Order: sequence, then structure tokens, then C-alpha cells
Amino acid sequence: MDYKYIEQLMERYWAGETSLEEEQILRAFFSQKDVPAGLQAYKDLFAYQRSEVEADTLGADFDARMAALVDEPAPVKARTVSLTQRLMPLFKAAAVVAMFLTLGNAAQVAFTGRGDEPSTAVYQRAHEGPSVAMGDSAKVDTVKQANAAPAIIK
Repeated sequence: MDYKYIEQLMERYWAGETSLEEEQILRAFFSQKDVPAGLQAYKDLFAYQRSEVEADTLGADFDARMAALVDEPAPVKARTVSLTQRLMPLFKAAAVVAMFLTLGNAAQVAFTGRGDEPSTAVYQRAHEGPSVAMGDSAKVDTVKQANAAPAIIK
């Protein structure tokens, strides 16, 4: 028997030029029991394609099985969300910002070296030396005036 037409279809099949009808002819040919020895190597390819097509089909009871899986006994009720639940992400973000600011201030004091001094609003250290108020006084102390040396004016 002459299998020239099948060989031509095979050449066109490998070139990607066959139509769906021609590929169906090739599948029908290779599904036979008597395939020539020269074309026997291609039989498994077309038999595999046919078995894959059969395996991918859905059964008649598919719709019923899916409906049974999806069927719920009671309707789903909507949840009510309170205002505090809605604002909880904002509260968390504000807490994170407050922590970063606190840590930043603590790190700034530690790195600048001014952390040893207490705040000036709480405590003022006494100054050593003469008081500013005494030097500003209009009255001169008599003891200091007596000890003062007269100024020489030339």
C-alpha cells in the first residue's frame, strides 16, 4: 500500500502547516493497529495526543459535584466594624512615630554630649564669682571704697 499522502501530511505537520482536519486524519491513521514500520516511531506521539484529549474532558457529573461543593447551608452575614477597629491602623502608626521621635531625641542627647547637664527650666546652677546684681548696684560698698586706691590722672 502507498502511504505517500500520509508522509506528505507528516512533512507538513512538522513544518506547522497542517489544518485541524489534516491532523485529525493523521490521528486516525496512527490509531490503527497496522502502521508501516517507517512510520511506527510516530504512532506513540499521536496516540499520546489522543489519550491526553480524552483525559482532559470533564465527566457528566462535574456540574453536580461543583454545585455540592459550593452549596452553603446559611447565607453569609456582613460583619459590623466599629470606629476603633477602623482607626486601629492609625493608632498603631501614631505609636510607631512616637517611639521613633522618643528614640531620636534620646540618641541626639547621647551623641551631642549635652546629656550630663540638667534642663535649664528645672534647675539653674549657681554661678561662681561676683554676682551680676552686685556689679550693677549704684551704691558702692564703703569697705570696698576704703580699700580702693585713688586713681592717678595725668
